[in-house]
Amino acid sequence: MTEKSFKEWVSMSDKALTGHIGAFVRHHRMEQNKTQDELAAAAGISRSTLSLLERGEAVTTTTLIQVLRILDQLCVMDAFEVRERVSPLAIAKLQKGKRQRARSKSGKKDEGSDITDW
Repeated sequence: MTEKSFKEWVSMSDKALTGHIGAFVRHHRMEQNKTQDELAAAAGISRSTLSLLERGEAVTTTTLIQVLRILDQLCVMDAFEVRERVSPLAIAKLQKGKRQRARSKSGKKDEGSDITDW
């Protein structure tokens, strides 16, 4: 898969995006030296459905996942990972309650604290 910036993906049509996905599948199938029949059988789909996918035609998400699993390419799912982001304001509110300094328990300076063991 070639590197594309987010801006380029946004400017592509749906047909172009599905074509790109199909090319990705075809590339990895051929790289693994598998025929359409072999890959389709392993994925539990028909050869014609795989052919539709590789040509950039409409297929179900489940079909795509089945094919990616057989091609050992589920790593593309990392792009769909949802990461919760904490706003800077929420971080500031959490840190507001934290102590900034430590105090001795008695609240006064320990006697002899000016003398060190050095």
